[in-house]
Amino acid sequence: MKHRLFIAAAASALVAACTPPPCANTAEGCGPSADAPADLASLYGDTTLSPEATTIDAQQALDDLQILASDTMGGREAGTEGNALARSYITERLTSMGVGPMGEGFDHPFDYRLRVDDGQVHTGINILALIEGTSDSDRLMVVSAHYDHVGIREGDVYNGADDNASGVAGVLAVAAEFMANPPEHDVILAFFDAEERGLQGARAFVMDPPVDQDRITFNLNFDMIAMSDERKLWAVGTYHYPSLKPLVEHVAADAPVELPMGFDEPTDEPGGDWTMLSDQGAFHAVGIPIIYLGVDFHPHYHQATDEFENMTLDFFQDAVETSVRFAVVMDEALDTVGEAEGR
Repeated sequence: MKHRLFIAAAASALVAACTPPPCANTAEGCGPSADAPADLASLYGDTTLSPEATTIDAQQALDDLQILASDTMGGREAGTEGNALARSYITERLTSMGVGPMGEGFDHPFDYRLRVDDGQVHTGINILALIEGTSDSDRLMVVSAHYDHVGIREGDVYNGADDNASGVAGVLAVAAEFMANPPEHDVILAFFDAEERGLQGARAFVMDPPVDQDRITFNLNFDMIAMSDERKLWAVGTYHYPSLKPLVEHVAADAPVELPMGFDEPTDEPGGDWTMLSDQGAFHAVGIPIIYLGVDFHPHYHQATDEFENMTLDFFQDAVETSVRFAVVMDEALDTVGEAEGR
């Protein structure tokens, strides 16, 4: 998550392997699509948007986080046995909830190349599931998180509890909510592979989506939602899609964590603009509206100390609850968002 371009020269080489095209939502590129309405009512009228979703299974979220961040998974690096174990766990959880695959199966392989190893072909595997909506709308949203991490380095297992076992647990909680209370619109649950190698899974999805790309109205991406002493879960993307500001404010009003907006305006400050730093960047690059929920950088980021025991677990459970609430509100508002953003 959040690939700071100044971390190392190798990181920039990875990202350079698949530099995304300019953003497509405005003539100028990555700028605001329209002036934001003053409040929720001015955009949605006499709204009946839910203030909250049902209460999440907090223990299940903790179990998902702990299992995915265990040494057994070996750091979940793309192409490794630990990555495959994580994939098996995720598909088993989806199946146990009654969630069906997107297409003929959950696994959606893709190939990618990296300049760092002279263009050798690698294979990643995205996990895609579908929950069908109750309305006849053609619009759908993608709720996503990457399940890979960086593996083992110099004998240390980098378990990636925050990055990004936490986001995967969040998407699984969204799945449980929508299975209990079906959404109005189709929802694709996407667990992307090889994010740590330059958003490869998300880019493969956007380049060859399982549905007509025009149907994809919104991407809600979770990446690092388990560690914040300040109890802040940032909502990133409203600078580019101002029509989403009232929705963030609506969820924030009753959220159990702080939900500020930011880190999405162009800046020369390294790591100051997160728009393209996780999987939502692949969607934004082709003009699909996005909100990315995640915490700020912290000392455990990309360290062997990114362990279950070091997370702020009370915050994590509340962040998952907030993320689920946001997914529910976005489903209810999806047609209006699509009209506002020309999708």
